[in-house]
Amino acid sequence: MKTLSNPSNASTITGSSSCPREGQIFLFALFSTVYLLTLMGNASIICAVCWDQRLHTPMYLLLANFSFLEIWYVTSTVPNMLANFLSDTKVISFSGCFLQFYFFFSLGSTECFFLAVMAFDHYLAICRPLHYPALMTGRLCNILVISCWVLGFLWFPVPIILISQMSFCGSRIIDHFLCDPGPLCV
Repeated sequence: MKTLSNPSNASTITGSSSCPREGQIFLFALFSTVYLLTLMGNASIICAVCWDQRLHTPMYLLLANFSFLEIWYVTSTVPNMLANFLSDTKVISFSGCFLQFYFFFSLGSTECFFLAVMAFDHYLAICRPLHYPALMTGRLCNILVISCWVLGFLWFPVPIILISQMSFCGSRIIDHFLCDPGPLCV
């Protein structure tokens, strides 16, 4: 649970948890383990694609980029959540909240674009196997990867700027570990 205030009133979001301290330590250990396994799994995919020349094909390059994206996607929220498990006061600055909000949703948008591109790649490989090497070239793959990253990060600045300009006169408590539009706009 966090408290939110807009910059004109105060600059922090704070909160508390209804979970006992032992439960918070258990959750910290559980989520830390899952987070580390996620990082190691995705890093191993990236390393495998980088080190093995046979995997330098569009499908695996897209998979390596997707793994890189997943590392940053979980890193946009989980470390703050882990810190809050061990902290007595759950505090995040107003700008920190919106920064987390921006990265979480930008990376989520980028993930959707990557899934669409990966589906297109698989469609070409399955439905046009003889034309696949001519259609899905390294150049096209690079263009699609760059497009996913750029579009994903250009998708959310305007809504976030508009939401950050809203007046937050209601409760300053957000009962979430993530700054998202639902609790912010209520």
